[in-house]
Amino acid sequence: MRDSSEFDVSSELLAWYDRHAREMPWRVSPADRAAGVLPDPYRVWLSEVMLQQTTVAAVRDYFMRFTTRWPTVQALAAAPDDQVMGEWAGLGYYARARNLLKCARVVADEHGGQFPDTYEALLTLPGIGPYTAAAISAIAFDRPETVLDGNVERVMARLHDIHDPLPGSKPQLKDKAAAHTPQARPGDYAQAVMDLGATICAPKSPACGICPLREPCRARKAGTQADLPRKTPKKPKPTRYGHVYIAQRRDGAVLLERRPDKGLLGGMLGWPGSDWSDAPVETPPFAADWQVLPAEVRHTFTHFHLILRVWTTDLPDDTSPDGLIILDKHQFRPGDLPTVMRKAHDLWRGR
Repeated sequence: MRDSSEFDVSSELLAWYDRHAREMPWRVSPADRAAGVLPDPYRVWLSEVMLQQTTVAAVRDYFMRFTTRWPTVQALAAAPDDQVMGEWAGLGYYARARNLLKCARVVADEHGGQFPDTYEALLTLPGIGPYTAAAISAIAFDRPETVLDGNVERVMARLHDIHDPLPGSKPQLKDKAAAHTPQARPGDYAQAVMDLGATICAPKSPACGICPLREPCRARKAGTQADLPRKTPKKPKPTRYGHVYIAQRRDGAVLLERRPDKGLLGGMLGWPGSDWSDAPVETPPFAADWQVLPAEVRHTFTHFHLILRVWTTDLPDDTSPDGLIILDKHQFRPGDLPTVMRKAHDLWRGR
């Protein structure tokens, strides 16, 4: 059996990709790429930002809505913040949406609507880190950058039978990935290795029998593929608690707050509420006969679980609490709320 140092990994993987590339709304197929069709950097960038911490299946509809509504980076840059945040609602990790707008505006205002085409220049844009810069420069501009996401880490760990646990093994896995990145067709290769990890070299039950890299795969030879990549155990997520207050006027207007720009749900509209902690203090936005709903909102963020108690009351016509927003019923769209706040809305409406 030849090992991966003797086996032309990139050639075999590209040949496999030419036959089996997944169809995605942001992707230029290998056949079209060979015919001279170039990827749109805007669509590549948008898809990569959306795909962070999210699955392809979850992203497709969001991507189509975004690109239908804002087909260019200039159009997105000119969009009102609330509209963009509303379209993003449900994808989570809302800092990505804030950085999305910042990045679009920098590209539109400072780069003439054209994304920089090098890794180093892309890193200077808001919200673009090493992975995203490498992915855009490879996929959109065909530069031989090393793209390392979870799928690539898994392929490299198995191909080279690396047992050091993640995240500590990332530098070693990146070195292996860099060694296989070709000068020719690096954009297609980056997508090929990600496709391989997503479809064949899957986390559970990898389909080794049909893998184009089965011959040099050291983990397959050792029988360790199902155990890789190893990961350092995560600490259990803590649970935090909070209160939210929903008040509606007789004409249907509702009371909302805009959260601070920094922190979770930064800059988004939501229901006024308490802090989120082990023992949150009840902090209604105005004195009234607040009634607590008999059920709770449960939501999970990246680092903690959240349980919210939902309080409701009528909003008097002459009440206008400082720092809060009274939104007319015709302007209020529950779909613009972040998911946790929409859950509170749905609970309130359901009761």
